[in-house]
Amino acid sequence: MLNKVEEIRKSALQACGQAGSVRELEEARVRFLGKKGELTLLLRSTGQLPAEERPRFGKLVNQLRDELETAWEQREQQLFLEEEERRLAAEALDVTLPGRPAVRGGVHPITRIIEETKAIFMNMSYEIVEGPEVELDYYNFEALNIPPDHPARDMQDTFFFNEQLLLRSQTSPVQIRVMENRQPPLRILAPGKVYRADSDITHSPMFHQIEGLVVDRGITFADLKGTLQLFARRMFGPDTKIRLRPSYFPFTEPSAEVDVSCIMCAGKGCRVCKDSGWLEILGSGMVDPRVLQGVGYDPREVSGFAFGMGVERIAMLKYGVNDIRLFFENDVRFLKQLGRQGGLVC
Repeated sequence: MLNKVEEIRKSALQACGQAGSVRELEEARVRFLGKKGELTLLLRSTGQLPAEERPRFGKLVNQLRDELETAWEQREQQLFLEEEERRLAAEALDVTLPGRPAVRGGVHPITRIIEETKAIFMNMSYEIVEGPEVELDYYNFEALNIPPDHPARDMQDTFFFNEQLLLRSQTSPVQIRVMENRQPPLRILAPGKVYRADSDITHSPMFHQIEGLVVDRGITFADLKGTLQLFARRMFGPDTKIRLRPSYFPFTEPSAEVDVSCIMCAGKGCRVCKDSGWLEILGSGMVDPRVLQGVGYDPREVSGFAFGMGVERIAMLKYGVNDIRLFFENDVRFLKQLGRQGGLVC
């Protein structure tokens, strides 16, 4: 039995010294000093010895336990210090290394087009106005000469909350709200988000529109054409030309679609403009007299023109983007590429 005590002592001290971590040291402690450890089991075998040898044997085993516990405590402190040194070494920072450059953000291309457009028209003395995105059917349709049974409602897939409440499908309601509360002369620009149930590479269920309205005495179609010509040249370049094509909108009469000379080929014809030399950018027309009457204006005294453009459409043409969804995915690679092409800081 005495030889067994010595064997356990040597094995335990060896295991204690060889433990490479606090976890390994604890496993070794349980093996020798735990409730079912080798030393505990040896102490329980004291009853097998003659009565006169039991005191000496018990004293020897208890001395060994005290020795091993002291050895374990010292080794545990040593391992804690070693692990702490390794952790600090791993987390050390080399202050002489160059810093990581922070990625700079920039103006989103849609925001840039909106701000450029606002600046162009503010230089022409237009006032910037806004309105609610959750709109009444009256302002979104009826006040714009689109009654409930009008076929023009089929031209827009509208998000309705109920029969009277909807997400506006255009920014034209802002024009009605302004005319209801002000008297001519008016010269306003209404940018904002609009919503339609449509989604593909050229359409988004949420997009941005900018609509303009001028009402005063003696306003003619020539004023509309001159205004849009000036806008096109300032947005796309001084050599840009425009073309007006007859069209139909319920709230303007006469109405016209507006094209600009292709910015890719300067009107010579290419794949982008389908060899026509022209690209469509917006719709426009003279305000329908019924719309003026609806807000309390006398169409015999005043007249006006209105126009509306999709911001994403302008951005796609100006930056050569063929998928509207790229504007909303916020892919940093796309934004950086567009920044280099469009002069943005990304």
